[in-house]
Amino acid sequence: MSANVYTIENLLVGKPYFSRTLQGQIISAELDNSVWYSDCDTYKVQVRPNYPSVFNLKDTYRYVAVKTSN
Repeated sequence: MSANVYTIENLLVGKPYFSRTLQGQIISAELDNSVWYSDCDTYKVQVRPNYPSVFNLKDTYRYVAVKTSN
């Protein structure tokens, strides 16, 4: 019997992203140590906006804090 092994990056990609200024889908994620949140790992995620193409918005990057331990 084998178990499925997931990484945080795999779990973030494809998920919806919501903030006050942006709604979209996460299309990539990578661990980034340049930004620090207390007791969390920080991931730089690439977000593709859900808005109509009339606005001609490009992909943007955001930081997401992920708590991985107690």
